[in-house]
Amino acid sequence: MTTRSIAARGLAAAFALAALAFATPALADEEGIVITIKDHRFDPAVVEVPAGKKIKLLVKNEDSTPEEFDSYDLNREKVIAGGSQGIVFIGPLDPGTYAFMGEFNADTAQGKVIAK
Repeated sequence: MTTRSIAARGLAAAFALAALAFATPALADEEGIVITIKDHRFDPAVVEVPAGKKIKLLVKNEDSTPEEFDSYDLNREKVIAGGSQGIVFIGPLDPGTYAFMGEFNADTAQGKVIAK
């Protein structure tokens, strides 16, 4: 094997590992689902989760003002200070749709969790 073919195989292996790292959902399960608050809106505004499992939501507030993750459907309330993050555990949920909102900016900060 030539030095060039060894380098090419090494490069191909590195690209394959990088692609695998981006495609593997296992990290998302360990870290939870990230919801970002920016410009008084939730992103993503719709979150799909598996029914029957406890889920960790990592709520990151990129605004300078506080926001409250509030859900009557999920029976959860948590104030997230501006420029910080908080964790909200939900579930296990029955299949269905569960609304949440930002209590301090209810006109724009709207979202829902869909359990399937």
